[in-house]
Amino acid sequence: MLIAFDIGGSRIRAARVFAPDHLEPLGELPMPPSFPGFIRALGQLVPRASRAVAISIAGVIDPASGRLTSANLPAVNGRRLAGDLAAALGRPVWVGNDADCFVLTEARRGVARGHRNVFGIILGSGVGGGLVLDGALVAGAGGITGEWGHGPVLDQRPLGHELPRLRCGCGQTGCLDTVGGARGIERLHLHLSGRGLESREILSAWRAGEMAAAETMSVWLELVSGPLAVVLNVVGSSVVPVGGGLANDRDLVAALDRAVRQRILRPTTEPVLRPAIHPEPGLVGAALAGLETFG
Repeated sequence: MLIAFDIGGSRIRAARVFAPDHLEPLGELPMPPSFPGFIRALGQLVPRASRAVAISIAGVIDPASGRLTSANLPAVNGRRLAGDLAAALGRPVWVGNDADCFVLTEARRGVARGHRNVFGIILGSGVGGGLVLDGALVAGAGGITGEWGHGPVLDQRPLGHELPRLRCGCGQTGCLDTVGGARGIERLHLHLSGRGLESREILSAWRAGEMAAAETMSVWLELVSGPLAVVLNVVGSSVVPVGGGLANDRDLVAALDRAVRQRILRPTTEPVLRPAIHPEPGLVGAALAGLETFG
């Protein structure tokens, strides 16, 4: 019996896996602040009869060392997580990045099913992504694949506006991650309008035709669509599943899709960016990878 986990910054969720489309929830617990507490929490959710564990987690796993890097999960940051958990739980463990699990789920069970080449993006607090080719995850050097939010790529004068050079959590300045997610929309709006609003308020005002919000979102679309078009020209994906909190705004996804299709080399009148449809991408992605790894 395989147990799948979806681990984020605030909670741990678990399910018993009978098949990728047949998961039985085992409950959830808050994410503990320490590694011993983390082990205890997982132990509470792992049945005695289970033979293996597969985990989707918010972090990057270096395939060479097995070490996890996760700014939002200090309890496990820097750990050789699969090995440490296997020793503590007495079972083999597979650990994967949550964005990778998301795109694997959408490529096999979601909006991108039937497509050979799938680049999936996360528009949440920041931006992330993952790549599936021929149904398999692409694992890059150092565990880095699909991280289109990092690198000094931003034009500091989009549509004639002067923007500050924002410092990113990765240590660079001018990264898309500083403006591409929900917090980025809020930073842009504060700079352009002088008003500190939450992203959902800005998006609501944008849909209502409010001028300041419309200007903010025009700048956002200019900043985000160019780098994403470059990625799609490089990897050649025919569809881009969009997950994260901002994906719930269908108008936003549609506007970004139009802007991206104007910039990619492949002409198409069909939407390329499509809101993700699977309700459990973390658990299902972990289940898919775990079943392949452990049989």
